[in-house]
Amino acid sequence: MVFARGAANAAATGGTTRPRHVAIIMDGNGRWATERSWPRLVGHRRGAERVKQIVRACPDLGVDWLTVYAFSTENWKRSAEEVLGLMKIFRRYIEREAEGMSAEGVRMRFIGGRERLDRKLQDLMASIEARTAGNTRLNLTVAINYGGRDELVRASTRLAQKIAEGQIVKPTEADLADCMDTAGHPDPDLVIRTSGETRTSNFLPWQAAYAEYEFTPTLWPDFTPAHLATILDRYGLRERRFGGA
Repeated sequence: MVFARGAANAAATGGTTRPRHVAIIMDGNGRWATERSWPRLVGHRRGAERVKQIVRACPDLGVDWLTVYAFSTENWKRSAEEVLGLMKIFRRYIEREAEGMSAEGVRMRFIGGRERLDRKLQDLMASIEARTAGNTRLNLTVAINYGGRDELVRASTRLAQKIAEGQIVKPTEADLADCMDTAGHPDPDLVIRTSGETRTSNFLPWQAAYAEYEFTPTLWPDFTPAHLATILDRYGLRERRFGGA
Protein backbone atom coordinates (compact mmCIF):
# COMPACT_ATOMS: atom_id res chain seq x y z
CA MET A 1 0.00 0.00 0.00
CA VAL A 2 1.35 3.44 -0.92
CA PHE A 3 0.32 6.53 1.04
CA ALA A 4 -0.14 9.80 -0.87
CA ARG A 5 2.43 12.55 -0.45
CA GLY A 6 1.40 14.81 2.40
CA ALA A 7 -1.14 12.46 3.94
CA ALA A 8 -3.71 14.07 6.20
CA ASN A 9 -2.72 14.65 9.81
CA ALA A 10 -4.13 12.77 12.74
CA ALA A 11 -7.02 14.29 14.65
CA ALA A 12 -6.34 17.43 16.63
CA THR A 13 -5.11 16.94 20.18
CA GLY A 14 -5.64 19.64 22.74
CA GLY A 15 -6.65 22.13 20.04
CA THR A 16 -3.45 21.62 18.03
CA THR A 17 -3.22 19.55 14.85
CA ARG A 18 -0.61 16.84 15.34
CA PRO A 19 1.64 15.30 12.70
CA ARG A 20 0.79 11.70 12.02
CA HIS A 21 4.41 10.78 11.34
CA VAL A 22 7.43 12.36 13.04
CA ALA A 23 11.00 11.57 11.93
CA ILE A 24 13.97 12.49 14.10
CA ILE A 25 17.68 12.88 13.33
CA MET A 26 19.03 12.09 16.80
CA ASP A 27 22.18 14.19 16.81
CA GLY A 28 24.51 15.32 19.58
CA ASN A 29 25.20 12.19 21.65
CA GLY A 30 28.96 12.44 21.23
CA ARG A 31 29.07 16.16 21.94
CA TRP A 32 26.89 15.70 25.00
CA ALA A 33 29.43 13.25 26.42
CA THR A 34 32.48 15.28 25.34
CA GLU A 35 31.12 18.38 27.09
CA ARG A 36 31.17 16.34 30.30
CA SER A 37 34.62 14.86 29.61
CA TRP A 38 33.07 11.39 29.21
CA PRO A 39 33.68 8.86 26.42
CA ARG A 40 31.43 9.34 23.39
CA LEU A 41 29.80 5.94 23.92
CA VAL A 42 28.40 7.19 27.23
CA GLY A 43 26.48 9.75 25.20
CA HIS A 44 25.21 7.08 22.82
CA ARG A 45 24.00 4.96 25.74
CA ARG A 46 22.22 7.97 27.21
CA GLY A 47 20.74 8.65 23.79
CA ALA A 48 19.32 5.10 23.65
CA GLU A 49 17.61 5.72 26.99
CA ARG A 50 16.12 8.89 25.56
CA VAL A 51 14.68 6.94 22.63
CA LYS A 52 12.70 4.81 25.08
CA GLN A 53 11.19 7.90 26.70
CA ILE A 54 10.23 9.50 23.39
CA VAL A 55 8.71 6.24 22.12
CA ARG A 56 6.53 5.96 25.22
CA ALA A 57 5.44 9.60 24.93
CA CYS A 58 4.44 9.55 21.25
CA PRO A 59 1.01 7.87 21.47
CA ASP A 60 -0.18 10.32 24.14
CA LEU A 61 1.06 13.19 21.95
CA GLY A 62 -1.00 12.01 19.00
CA VAL A 63 1.90 10.59 16.99
CA ASP A 64 1.17 7.29 15.20
CA TRP A 65 4.50 6.84 13.39
CA LEU A 66 8.00 7.60 14.64
CA THR A 67 11.13 7.13 12.53
CA VAL A 68 14.55 7.65 14.12
CA TYR A 69 17.95 7.92 12.43
CA ALA A 70 20.23 5.65 14.46
CA PHE A 71 23.21 4.96 12.16
CA SER A 72 23.92 6.27 8.68
CA THR A 73 25.86 4.76 5.81
CA GLU A 74 28.45 7.48 6.48
CA ASN A 75 28.84 6.61 10.16
CA TRP A 76 31.13 3.70 9.28
CA LYS A 77 33.85 6.37 8.92
CA ARG A 78 33.94 6.75 12.70
CA SER A 79 36.53 4.96 14.82
CA ALA A 80 36.29 1.18 15.00
CA GLU A 81 35.79 1.47 18.77
CA GLU A 82 32.80 3.77 18.39
CA VAL A 83 31.21 1.71 15.61
CA LEU A 84 31.59 -1.54 17.55
CA GLY A 85 30.22 0.16 20.66
CA LEU A 86 27.20 1.44 18.75
CA MET A 87 26.45 -2.00 17.35
CA LYS A 88 26.59 -3.41 20.88
CA ILE A 89 24.17 -0.71 22.06
CA PHE A 90 21.77 -1.57 19.21
CA ARG A 91 21.84 -5.27 20.10
CA ARG A 92 21.30 -4.54 23.78
CA TYR A 93 18.45 -2.14 23.05
CA ILE A 94 16.58 -4.71 20.94
CA GLU A 95 17.17 -7.52 23.44
CA ARG A 96 16.00 -5.45 26.41
CA GLU A 97 13.08 -3.70 24.72
CA ALA A 98 11.52 -6.59 22.78
CA GLU A 99 9.15 -7.63 25.56
CA GLY A 100 8.27 -4.07 26.54
CA MET A 101 7.62 -3.01 22.95
CA SER A 102 5.28 -5.94 22.45
CA ALA A 103 3.44 -5.28 25.71
CA GLU A 104 3.01 -1.58 24.96
CA GLY A 105 1.66 -2.13 21.45
CA VAL A 106 4.68 -0.77 19.56
CA ARG A 107 5.45 -2.20 16.15
CA MET A 108 9.19 -2.00 15.41
CA ARG A 109 10.72 -2.07 11.95
CA PHE A 110 14.09 -1.24 10.41
CA ILE A 111 15.16 0.48 7.21
CA GLY A 112 18.61 0.53 5.63
CA GLY A 113 20.92 -2.06 4.12
CA ARG A 114 21.32 -5.00 6.49
CA GLU A 115 24.02 -6.95 4.70
CA ARG A 116 26.87 -5.03 6.36
CA LEU A 117 25.51 -5.58 9.88
CA ASP A 118 26.67 -8.59 11.88
CA ARG A 119 24.51 -11.69 11.76
CA LYS A 120 23.44 -11.56 15.41
CA LEU A 121 22.13 -8.02 15.00
CA GLN A 122 20.33 -8.95 11.78
CA ASP A 123 18.69 -11.90 13.54
CA LEU A 124 17.61 -9.72 16.46
CA MET A 125 16.13 -7.16 14.07
CA ALA A 126 14.14 -9.81 12.22
CA SER A 127 12.99 -11.34 15.50
CA ILE A 128 11.57 -8.14 16.99
CA GLU A 129 9.96 -7.22 13.68
CA ALA A 130 8.14 -10.55 13.67
CA ARG A 131 7.27 -10.36 17.36
CA THR A 132 5.71 -6.90 17.13
CA ALA A 133 4.15 -7.24 13.65
CA GLY A 134 0.58 -7.18 14.99
CA ASN A 135 0.99 -4.09 17.19
CA THR A 136 -0.80 -0.88 16.25
CA ARG A 137 -0.41 1.67 19.08
CA LEU A 138 2.78 3.14 17.60
CA ASN A 139 4.81 2.33 14.51
CA LEU A 140 8.51 2.72 15.32
CA THR A 141 10.99 2.62 12.44
CA VAL A 142 14.72 2.61 13.14
CA ALA A 143 17.13 3.58 10.36
CA ILE A 144 20.36 1.56 10.71
CA ASN A 145 23.05 1.62 8.02
CA TYR A 146 20.64 3.92 6.22
CA GLY A 147 21.41 6.54 3.61
CA GLY A 148 18.78 8.15 1.40
CA ARG A 149 20.90 7.97 -1.74
CA ASP A 150 21.75 4.33 -1.05
CA GLU A 151 18.07 3.58 -0.59
CA LEU A 152 17.21 5.26 -3.90
CA VAL A 153 19.86 3.21 -5.71
CA ARG A 154 18.54 -0.01 -4.19
CA ALA A 155 14.94 0.97 -4.96
CA SER A 156 15.83 1.87 -8.55
CA THR A 157 17.47 -1.53 -8.97
CA ARG A 158 14.32 -3.27 -7.71
CA LEU A 159 12.17 -1.14 -10.02
CA ALA A 160 14.39 -1.92 -13.02
CA GLN A 161 14.06 -5.62 -12.26
CA LYS A 162 10.28 -5.35 -12.19
CA ILE A 163 10.33 -3.52 -15.53
CA ALA A 164 12.62 -6.15 -17.04
CA GLU A 165 10.26 -8.87 -15.85
CA GLY A 166 7.28 -7.12 -17.39
CA GLN A 167 5.56 -6.41 -14.08
CA ILE A 168 5.62 -2.66 -14.80
CA VAL A 169 5.39 -1.00 -18.22
CA LYS A 170 5.38 2.72 -17.45
CA PRO A 171 6.82 3.34 -13.97
CA THR A 172 5.24 5.95 -11.70
CA GLU A 173 6.25 7.62 -8.43
CA ALA A 174 4.08 5.08 -6.64
CA ASP A 175 5.96 2.21 -8.29
CA LEU A 176 9.29 3.59 -7.05
CA ALA A 177 7.84 4.20 -3.58
CA ASP A 178 6.79 0.55 -3.48
CA CYS A 179 10.44 -0.41 -3.99
CA MET A 180 11.75 1.76 -1.14
CA ASP A 181 12.61 0.47 2.34
CA THR A 182 9.63 2.49 3.57
CA ALA A 183 7.06 0.89 1.27
CA GLY A 184 3.72 0.99 3.07
CA HIS A 185 4.78 3.76 5.46
CA PRO A 186 3.19 7.22 5.34
CA ASP A 187 5.58 10.03 4.49
CA PRO A 188 6.83 12.03 7.49
CA ASP A 189 4.87 15.19 8.23
CA LEU A 190 7.60 16.61 10.45
CA VAL A 191 11.36 16.05 10.56
CA ILE A 192 13.24 17.14 13.69
CA ARG A 193 17.01 17.44 14.01
CA THR A 194 18.59 17.95 17.40
CA SER A 195 21.98 19.51 18.33
CA GLY A 196 21.74 22.73 16.33
CA GLU A 197 22.86 21.36 12.97
CA THR A 198 20.73 22.56 10.04
CA ARG A 199 21.21 19.87 7.41
CA THR A 200 19.28 16.70 6.62
CA SER A 201 22.31 14.38 6.29
CA ASN A 202 20.89 12.06 3.64
CA PHE A 203 17.82 11.20 5.76
CA LEU A 204 14.61 10.30 3.90
CA PRO A 205 15.19 12.65 0.92
CA TRP A 206 12.38 11.08 -1.11
CA GLN A 207 9.89 10.61 1.70
CA ALA A 208 10.40 14.01 3.34
CA ALA A 209 9.99 16.07 0.16
CA TYR A 210 6.96 17.85 1.64
CA ALA A 211 7.73 17.49 5.34
CA GLU A 212 7.97 20.41 7.72
CA TYR A 213 11.37 20.78 9.41
CA GLU A 214 12.39 21.81 12.90
CA PHE A 215 16.01 22.30 13.97
CA THR A 216 16.59 22.54 17.71
CA PRO A 217 19.86 23.32 19.54
CA THR A 218 19.04 20.74 22.21
CA LEU A 219 21.41 17.75 22.16
CA TRP A 220 19.63 14.42 21.79
CA PRO A 221 20.32 13.08 25.32
CA ASP A 222 18.65 16.25 26.66
CA PHE A 223 15.65 16.10 24.30
CA THR A 224 12.66 15.30 26.50
CA PRO A 225 9.00 14.54 25.74
CA ALA A 226 8.32 18.14 26.81
CA HIS A 227 10.65 19.39 24.06
CA LEU A 228 8.80 17.18 21.58
CA ALA A 229 5.41 18.44 22.76
CA THR A 230 6.50 22.06 22.27
CA ILE A 231 7.67 21.36 18.71
CA LEU A 232 4.42 19.56 17.93
CA ASP A 233 2.49 22.59 19.14
CA ARG A 234 4.49 24.82 16.78
CA TYR A 235 3.84 22.40 13.93
CA GLY A 236 0.11 22.85 14.52
CA LEU A 237 0.43 26.56 13.73
CA ARG A 238 1.94 25.95 10.28
CA GLU A 239 -0.12 26.10 7.10
CA ARG A 240 0.72 23.23 4.76
CA ARG A 241 -0.34 23.85 1.14
CA PHE A 242 1.70 21.21 -0.76
CA GLY A 243 2.21 23.52 -3.73
CA GLY A 244 -1.29 24.96 -3.68
CA ALA A 245 -2.20 28.61 -3.28
